[in-house]
Amino acid sequence: MSAVPTPDPLRFPYTNELRMPVIGLEAEFKVFVDDVEIVPEDYWRVPSGFIESPLLRRSSKSSQLPSGGAVYFDGGVLEVVTPVIELAPQCTARAVRSLWEQIGFVRDQLDGWETRTGKRARLQAFSCHFNISYEIPRAERGRDRTIQKLALLLMHLLPVPAIVTGANRASTGVGVRPRRDRIEITFDFTPDPALLAATTAVIVGIVRDVIAWPSYRVDELAARGISTIAGLTPAKHATRNGWMARAEQFPRDPFAEGADARGWETTDERTLSLRELALEIATHFRESIRRVADPASERTLFAVLRGESPSLLDLDARPAAYDDIGRAVRWSSPMPRLSRSRYEQVFLRLGTLEPLRIEGELLTPVGVKGWYHAAFRDDAGETRLLSIDQILDALALDSQSLRAS
Repeated sequence: MSAVPTPDPLRFPYTNELRMPVIGLEAEFKVFVDDVEIVPEDYWRVPSGFIESPLLRRSSKSSQLPSGGAVYFDGGVLEVVTPVIELAPQCTARAVRSLWEQIGFVRDQLDGWETRTGKRARLQAFSCHFNISYEIPRAERGRDRTIQKLALLLMHLLPVPAIVTGANRASTGVGVRPRRDRIEITFDFTPDPALLAATTAVIVGIVRDVIAWPSYRVDELAARGISTIAGLTPAKHATRNGWMARAEQFPRDPFAEGADARGWETTDERTLSLRELALEIATHFRESIRRVADPASERTLFAVLRGESPSLLDLDARPAAYDDIGRAVRWSSPMPRLSRSRYEQVFLRLGTLEPLRIEGELLTPVGVKGWYHAAFRDDAGETRLLSIDQILDALALDSQSLRAS
């Protein structure tokens, strides 16, 4: 695809922000062919090396998928990402469903590739990233309210509920990275869709509540009566000026013990188990969690935190499902009519590769640029760059036209 030219600012004004706050998920997988780890970009060069369906191009190593998300070859791993999904009730379930749909599409394509080549390819879980909008206007930011301070505050607050809900005995840590317009939580990928939905719900619910606080100083936690682990000393993240809490940043290894092992000292001088502390923290943010989660994910979350359902930390080892993602486990919606978000519908529409009539012109999608823009070619062969909001307006999507799965 040729370089995307600068669009006409009068007819198609360029925007670098979305109208609505959003979330998005990314999952990275190591790839094994005949049980030998390979580097996807070296082995296949581009995603079309194993994908037969027509794809929109994103970059030399990434493609837009018909399932609404994208696939990347990135740093030696294969990465799938969801489209942006606007914040709304049940948005965390929509994001997890979308992530599993991208995994399902890639797995199906790998199955076809296996049939054609006689080889066997499998995906091993590596990491999951939770991206959450940070849309506070600059006029409302200040010395105690920067995205960098937000990242450090979350680094004290998120690890325990995230670890109890979604980590396993082989997990290595939790990270928080500030980006220009979002906060990114780095963690393990959880191969159980219900547990991944519960983990997404607790992370997004907490982050969205904290973003609205007037101060991001760490001492704001004590002022609000929220206890965390005493002695947690976050380390600098290797990338993007973020923070990381690995086992060595805790007073002792939180992944080596079960969720119910007591002896964890808190910042208010009590001694609790990880599960007890995780339940306290999640309960404090329950209303915020409820605003973004579906009922089934909320029930799963609190069943795990109350000890009514097992945490992966309760198992003796990491489940074997981590080593062959997508082959046996697929998304199974706990809700009969989980609707599609408006932004999600835009990306699904783009994935059909069918022309759209926008402002009187018939435009054919030819590429996707980041998560905010798509490139189109008109009848004269010129390329137009439109934001997702502009496409949404053109399609006249609203809450009455959302399609249910």
